[in-house]
Amino acid sequence: MKARPVTLVTFVLPTTLRHWIGDDTQVRVFAVAPEESETPTLGGALDTLRRTHPDLEGRLRDEYGALRRHIGIFVCGENARRLGGLDCELPPGAEVYVLPALS
Repeated sequence: MKARPVTLVTFVLPTTLRHWIGDDTQVRVFAVAPEESETPTLGGALDTLRRTHPDLEGRLRDEYGALRRHIGIFVCGENARRLGGLDCELPPGAEVYVLPALS
């Protein structure tokens, strides 16, 4: 059995969410691909974040596991919703910026 691909992901947070991680500006987690032939995804990174920082992850996804509408998530400068949402593939060393959505 081959190992599933893993990548280190850095979540960069706005001031309003930093108190959930001890007032740090960012948190790093490992995203694990669902299968050995696939690439780690944003959903996988959020699954890890749920285990390490459940209160923060709860601010990013709703009770159904979908991205919250009032949060903007950008993967390497691109809106994650346009890249497939939770299925958005993460390159090695991905930076994920979390921003409150502007109305």
